[in-house]
Amino acid sequence: MASEHYFTNDPSTELKPRQITVQLSGREYTLTTSGGVFSPDHIDDGTAVLLDNVPAPPQTGDLLDIGSGWGPIALTMAIEAPDATVWAVDVNDRALELVRRNAAAIGVTNINAVRPEDVPEGITFSTIWSNPPIRIGKVELHTLLQSWMPRLAPDSEAWLVVQKNLGADSLHRWMNEEFPGLEIVREAVGMGYRVLKATSARAD
Repeated sequence: MASEHYFTNDPSTELKPRQITVQLSGREYTLTTSGGVFSPDHIDDGTAVLLDNVPAPPQTGDLLDIGSGWGPIALTMAIEAPDATVWAVDVNDRALELVRRNAAAIGVTNINAVRPEDVPEGITFSTIWSNPPIRIGKVELHTLLQSWMPRLAPDSEAWLVVQKNLGADSLHRWMNEEFPGLEIVREAVGMGYRVLKATSARAD
């Protein structure tokens, strides 16, 4: 339906798989996408800016992609950190199925593609990478970040990309107020996007 969004749990549009060729971690892959998910035709500009600016992920531990879509961020982490466990989290069941399909296609076995409620509560994350779903609205976005940012492990980094004209600077200010235990800086800019880095304090 025309009003349906990529953050719908169960898209009603027909699943019509399509193949796209993308660059992940310096290599070319042919992956599967579909309508009813975010940016099905290509890696969107925000995700590209994020991936161009993040350091290599931690090589062990649990790594989180909030709002995975069909998987470019989570797949990159899985490729670059094969001994870590990557959690690709999305509310869109079709997106999660595509992540699983794409992980199998490129031969990575360290991704768990799950809904938020299926991530075990006790897990903390060695890093968080995310192009968060800004268009769900400010209240919902804040609730989403309040759920995940406190689960960043001590002395770890979260990396978020947000479009400038969709409130990147106001989100930066809100995060500074909401998460006093995190040091949050604007790490990079590009193509109208801000990359925010949030660093957690060392454990006592």
